[in-house]
Amino acid sequence: MLNKANWYFDFISPYAYLQFKHFHKLPESLEISLHPILYAGLLAHWETKGPAEVPEKRRQTYQYCHWYAQKLGVAFKTPPAHPFNPLKLLRLAISLGASHEIVETIFDYTWGEGGDVHTDEGFLILCKKLGVSDANSSISSESVKEVLKMNTENAIKDGVYGIPSFVHNKTVFWGFDCTDMFVEMLQEPSLLLTSEMQRLANLPTAQVRKESKLGN
Repeated sequence: MLNKANWYFDFISPYAYLQFKHFHKLPESLEISLHPILYAGLLAHWETKGPAEVPEKRRQTYQYCHWYAQKLGVAFKTPPAHPFNPLKLLRLAISLGASHEIVETIFDYTWGEGGDVHTDEGFLILCKKLGVSDANSSISSESVKEVLKMNTENAIKDGVYGIPSFVHNKTVFWGFDCTDMFVEMLQEPSLLLTSEMQRLANLPTAQVRKESKLGN
């Protein structure tokens, strides 16, 4: 089995930040490739809504992540406004090579410090932390834009429907709460091959929800 995994993420997600902070749980032998993607692209493809687009879910998500981060002992502060447009952050990461260190700096500023990333002033502070003096030129390049587009398209091809997601040996492990399951699967590759797991993977549908007529 391949000892490599792709990690698809968007800085807009607090769960991506929390999972990134738990990479220490992963085996040192695992080769992880970081792929910044546009979460909105996934939502558009799968025709779904993000948590922040459902008012009650939005409120609960912010409060839950704040509470959960405290339980985990992870520095956490939600930015002043959310959701924000993550394009600049994603392109900045790509333009700088999207290394672990670069991604960590952006995550720490956004979710560890609660950086005001949706403003020009806040973005400039982040650029200074990264030692970048002319970020606008870098993030505006067609090559950077193309990588972000390609990353998002590759995520969709890999079956990714949410962030953060690990893809290992063509299997998607979505969400921070799936981290332990992913780690256990790496230790015991037969985890998903049991008869019950295979039954669940092929479980038939008993009923399909009809399209809602509410509001029409």
